[in-house]
Amino acid sequence: MPNSSAKTRQLILTPSLAVGTDEPDRNLALELVRVTEAAAIAGGHWVGFGDKNKADGAAVDAMRSFLHTVHFNGVVVIGEGEKDEAPMLFNGEQVGDGTGPECDVAVDPIDGTRLTALGINNALAVLAVAERGSMFDPSAVFYMEKLVTGPEAADMVDLRLPVKQNLHLIAKAKGVKVNQLNVMILDRDRHRPLVEEIREAGARTKFIMDGDVAGAIAAARSGTGVDALMGIGGTPEGIVAACAIKSLGGVIQGRLWPTSDDEKQKAIDAGHDLDRVLSTNDLVTSDNCYFAATGITDGDLLRSVRYNKEKVMTQSIVMRSKSGTIRLVDGEHQASKWEGYARRS
Repeated sequence: MPNSSAKTRQLILTPSLAVGTDEPDRNLALELVRVTEAAAIAGGHWVGFGDKNKADGAAVDAMRSFLHTVHFNGVVVIGEGEKDEAPMLFNGEQVGDGTGPECDVAVDPIDGTRLTALGINNALAVLAVAERGSMFDPSAVFYMEKLVTGPEAADMVDLRLPVKQNLHLIAKAKGVKVNQLNVMILDRDRHRPLVEEIREAGARTKFIMDGDVAGAIAAARSGTGVDALMGIGGTPEGIVAACAIKSLGGVIQGRLWPTSDDEKQKAIDAGHDLDRVLSTNDLVTSDNCYFAATGITDGDLLRSVRYNKEKVMTQSIVMRSKSGTIRLVDGEHQASKWEGYARRS
């Protein structure tokens, strides 16, 4: 006869993890991994060939094709392409098989097109999904100032505080000295003053060329050797990263950073307060969201796509915020099944 206390625990646990008919189903996680695997495999054929648009185009085509097999009614609300003048899954595009839950979808077939073209670390194929209407609309403001750190200091940091003060708060929360902190930052001229502040505070910097989705996740996840991400990066990438951080338990704070008077006016006309600090929950209001990524090049988060005569190997990560589940997925794919996505000279 079953143990009565175990039966009671099951009855308590099951409803808390159950999803309604209007919410993304937990099985969606593995479907999304299939999508990012396809984009990574297609884009990965272009690693090191110096053409970021062809790499991105291959990844976009594969991601679009596989998205249409997913059991949901999705709308792309965070797309890529307009900023980079590259092939794109456009904002407002309908994706999925049209059945199942209604979802917001954020896509980045290659986060790090230049990294892919040059064969540099940290390029990912990325996809995030949340309940319809829950993702922040940046109104064509492509960049934002960001602060990301893990769960230890999530309730302590504030983007409005001086850099030195935030670093001391992070160090205190983690129980380390400031000079033991590593701060990830995009290698950009605009960050020179920030780099000086970080170093004057006593912390170390770790530069990345592109790909701050991977950087944000590294900053929020334990065991990566990264304690924070700071600086100005893409707004779409910030919203995608927020879906992951919902599962990791860290924090992302952002403040819109228009790059022109025209962009600034568009933001004001859309009702944005440019001084407002956006929290993780502002960027994604739903607590039922998913994040999936597959490595294209090796990096801090995942291994690269690897090809041989018979197999294609991938490594992915998938997260679901509602259950707080994080899975690493190693895939082996028959190379012959993927010949249609191979690079053609």
